[in-house]
Formats: sequence, structure tokens, C-alpha cells
Amino acid sequence: MKPASSFLRVFQSRKMAALLLLGFSSGLPLFLTGTTLQPWMKEQGVDLSTIGYFSLVGLPYSLKFLWAPFLDRFVPPFLGRRRGWMFLTQLVLVLAIAALSLQKPAQALQFVALNALLIAFFSSTQDIAVDAYRTDVLHKLELGAGVGVYVLGYRIALLVTGSLAFILADRLPWPTVYLIMAAFMAIGLAASIFAPEPVSDQNKPQSLEEAVILPFLEFFQRNGWFQAVLILLFVVFYKFGDSLLSNMSRLFLLDVGFTKTDIGAIQGGMGLLATIVGTLAGGAILSKIGINRSLWVFGGLQALSNLGYFAISQAGQNYQLLVLTINIENFCGGLGTAAFLGFLTSLCNQRFSATQYALLSSFMAVSRDIFVAPAGSIVQSTGWSVFFLITIAAALPGLLLLPVFAPWNSQSAYMPRPGLDDEDKDSYELYDDKGEN
Repeated sequence: MKPASSFLRVFQSRKMAALLLLGFSSGLPLFLTGTTLQPWMKEQGVDLSTIGYFSLVGLPYSLKFLWAPFLDRFVPPFLGRRRGWMFLTQLVLVLAIAALSLQKPAQALQFVALNALLIAFFSSTQDIAVDAYRTDVLHKLELGAGVGVYVLGYRIALLVTGSLAFILADRLPWPTVYLIMAAFMAIGLAASIFAPEPVSDQNKPQSLEEAVILPFLEFFQRNGWFQAVLILLFVVFYKFGDSLLSNMSRLFLLDVGFTKTDIGAIQGGMGLLATIVGTLAGGAILSKIGINRSLWVFGGLQALSNLGYFAISQAGQNYQLLVLTINIENFCGGLGTAAFLGFLTSLCNQRFSATQYALLSSFMAVSRDIFVAPAGSIVQSTGWSVFFLITIAAALPGLLLLPVFAPWNSQSAYMPRPGLDDEDKDSYELYDDKGEN
């Protein structure tokens, strides 16, 4: 089989189509309790500091490793261990997002917070199932393509909730916008039914005790305790600068004078194209140069892309600069996320993939949802220009950890993926003539 033909068949498979849709389903709820909710609260008179601390409703994303063992151990009565949990959480999310449309931020902010917390809980639980499914279903040579396709779907969802929602909000009431967003979750329900089952699901833990304890022991013993702690610190800080900026970027653009339609149209147009190119390029480059070098290069570009917002803070309302900034930020964000998710996936043992991936992504969520909580207060104290310089500095701790466990000159293109029985088998040979496994 020709290598080029084999590579294209990976992208044409049912598995990759399912990962694209599941990426969309995973990304959809995230902004609905944060970035998209912030302008609605601002219009209702909620102060900037309170809006900044509202990111704490994302706490379930940082704690999901606590209930991830249940998803490893127990199997729903339909669709299997991974797809069954995906379907159940997506069904609840449709109802919870629709319920948020009934809330009134100006009159009862505490009920908005409780509703957002509920969405974050079931969204993080969906992520546990989807991340485990992706880890289980992808073989080594599919890793770059699979992560790229998944991230593409995820980023499209962020553009829908962060761009299309903004455009609609200039024409429709916010509650109606949230009802429309709830309807988009039906894509996830269809994807869970459509997605192919992982090749093997026979290695699930045999007891709840085994599901809770062994994943953590296996991870720390395999990597060594010191190395494992450094990996977790890296996971916390690698995207911290990017998260700090994302938490405040739309409020900044509104303060500068751009309309919701301006922001939504530019991100949803050129920004979407930049995201697609960045994500697919990230997956392709990762397959060529390996995870280690991808983390170095993409992490540096991800941090430097924040300079665009600093430039806007100096220049003011400049549409050409906004277009350039949004395109660079989306492109570099796609690159960085592709490398980061490939790295996380490579660390997981397939037997405990739900729990181990949840542990890793929980630490990632610490910086995205908890460490960014003071962002509004920082802006009020320093101003926007200094804040954007701080976001660049916040990316440095993660990059400084790379030489310890991801050296540039490493000979291995991929870190080992434990728990895969057919690890040494060419994954392209697993496809039949129709390109499906």
C-alpha cells in the first residue's frame, strides 16, 4: 500500500468523521458558561471583577479525575463503555443549556452560577468519556491525524459559541441564543451513535477499587514520581498564558469599541479558516517532527501570538489589526492544542484511559478555570496593555519545563503509549478496502 494513499485513508475513515463531531460536542459547552456568558452579564450590569471570578464555575473541569474512575469501571446498558457515557451526558447538556436561557443575571446571579456549574459538571464528564474514547480508538500512526481532526471540531464549536452566538446576540435576545446553542448539542448525540466502537474494551477495571487506585499508581510508577510531578506542573502551565488572555479577550474588544457583530464575524470568517489551517497543520507537523519538538515550537508561537492584543491596546479600534490578531491567535492556538492533546494522549494507559486522561486534563483546567479567576481584578489594577504582557510571561513556566522531559533532540517521535496490544502494528493495515476498521 502506498504511504500517501494510506495516510489519506486515515482522514477518510468513519473514525475520523466521528472524532470531528465529538470534538464539536466537547467544545460547545465550554464558552457557554464563560466567554459567551460574560457579555450577557456585562449588559445586565454585573461588574468586571465579579465576571472575572465567575470562571470558578468551571471548577468541575479541574476535579473531574475524582469521578472519572466510575466511567472506567461501569458500563451503561447501551452503546458500550465510552459511547454510552457520551450519549447520556450530551442528553443532559441539551436540557441544562436550554435551562440557562431561562435565567436572569441581573436579578438572580446565584441561579445563573448554579446552572452554569451544572453545565460545567456534565460537560467535564462528557470530556472524560470523549477523551477516553479518542485515546482508545486511535493507533500510534493515527495520533497526529486523529488529534488534529478532534481539535478542529473543538475549535469550530468554540467559534460557534464565541462568534456565531455574538452575531445572533446583536439581533436576538440572549435567552434565544442559548436555546439555539442547546439545539447544537444534538450533533453530539448523533456522533455518539455513529462513532465506531474501540477495537477492544475487555481490559476495563474489574472493581471500583481497581478503577480508583491503579490508574494513579500506574501513572506515577511508570513515569517515576519526580518526573510525574514535573509532567503535571507542565500540564498546568503550558497553556496558562493563552487561557489568561482568552478569559478577558472579548471583554477587551468590546471595551475598545468593537461590536458583538464585529467580533463574531471576524472570528467566524477568517478566524475559522485560520483555525482549520492551524489545527490540520499542527496534526500534520506533529506526525513529522514528533511531540517533543511540536511542544517547543507551537508553545512559543502560542505565547507570542498574544502580542497582537497588546498592539490593539496601543492602537485602539483598528479593524485591520483586529483581523491580523484574530487570525494569528486562532492559527497558533490550533497548533498548540494539537501538540498538547497529542502529548496527553501519549501518556495514557488504554486500560485506565478515562481516569488518567481526566487526571491530566484536570490539571490543565486548573490554569484555564481557576488561575485565571483574578484576571478581571488584574485588568482593573494594571490596565489592558500591561495585562497582555503578563499573559506572555505566564506562558514561560510551562516552556521552561520542556527540557526536563521533552528534550528537543529526543530520538523518539512519540512517547510510548502503554496498554495497546497492537502497538507495533502499522495502523494503516487495520483498515479494510473501504477505509474503515
